[in-house]
Amino acid sequence: MNNRKLVLENGAVFEGKGFGSSNEAVAELVFNTSVVGYQEILSDPSNCHQIVCMSYPVIGNYGLTDEDYESSSITVSGVIVRSYNNYPSNFRFTHELAELMEENGVPGIEGVDTREITRIIKNQGIMKALICDIDKPIDECLKKINEYHAPENMIELISTKKVWHSRTVNFKYTVACIDCGLKKSLVKMLNDLGCNVVVLPYNASIDNILKYKPNGLFISDGPGSPYNVSIVVETINKLKGSMPILGVGLGQELIGLSYGAKIFKQKAGHNGCNLPVRNLKTNKIEITNQNDQYALDINSLKDTDLVLTHTNLLDNIPEGIEDLKNSVLAVQYNPIADYDNPEFIFNRFIALMKEFGGKKNA
Repeated sequence: MNNRKLVLENGAVFEGKGFGSSNEAVAELVFNTSVVGYQEILSDPSNCHQIVCMSYPVIGNYGLTDEDYESSSITVSGVIVRSYNNYPSNFRFTHELAELMEENGVPGIEGVDTREITRIIKNQGIMKALICDIDKPIDECLKKINEYHAPENMIELISTKKVWHSRTVNFKYTVACIDCGLKKSLVKMLNDLGCNVVVLPYNASIDNILKYKPNGLFISDGPGSPYNVSIVVETINKLKGSMPILGVGLGQELIGLSYGAKIFKQKAGHNGCNLPVRNLKTNKIEITNQNDQYALDINSLKDTDLVLTHTNLLDNIPEGIEDLKNSVLAVQYNPIADYDNPEFIFNRFIALMKEFGGKKNA
């Protein structure tokens, strides 16, 4: 493919070679430090309308596998890598990364210094960027970047439009899930633990939620600012205390807002699979997978009924909260299946539904 360039909002330019789609892409630029899992990252709804820079140097070397998507396809606006490998070595692979990017109109650029880009974001903060042909005049590039504004409510774009079900053979509980950008892996965890999951649009009415007789409510992760999803905050306030509630990522932020806490946008975000979090209840360190740009203001929790349960070791950002009086739990990070651990957040959610007197619902 033709030579292309990445132009940052601060005027920095990185020249490289294109792969995937030949389209232009302008969006918010973030980085991710994960060594593996690029398929899950690029199909994560939380990365909607973002250009993702992978700091690990070789991407594409094991292809894509039909079973490993976090959503129906790639959700990012663009991909930046140091070295793209188009010869996957994996007996499970079904597609090459560039092939699927081309099908979905997602451009990529390789041959650039991704670690320098990562340092720029880390030091200067998340900024807008443009992937385009190398010959595009810089003044036109900066004009397009400055004129770009991300959709205010991205959740409206990616949330399911119709109710759908994910059922399991060892059924114990029914969980209603508010889809703000749901990852398939989280539904699978709930299924593995004996939960039938009913996935509803983010703006589902209380009556529509309750008609499925759920034993618990799950608020998913998703992109964008939680201040743009006030309808979910209202849902949490109306159902709080009537059933156990679990929030993950954006779900934690929305639960925080429902208690009167405040949210702020992080300078560079948390994006990677090796971020250390202290569990304040066990005093143990957990290595977590994270993908978030917003967070709870730790000082604003003092005037609420929420108790802090986890903090990030790097910057002390709240990574877990709870209100056991109302059976409410939340974590900011992405849970990784750990079914034998009683502290695994989904095990705690199951325990709350059991304590709440949950019964099987058809």
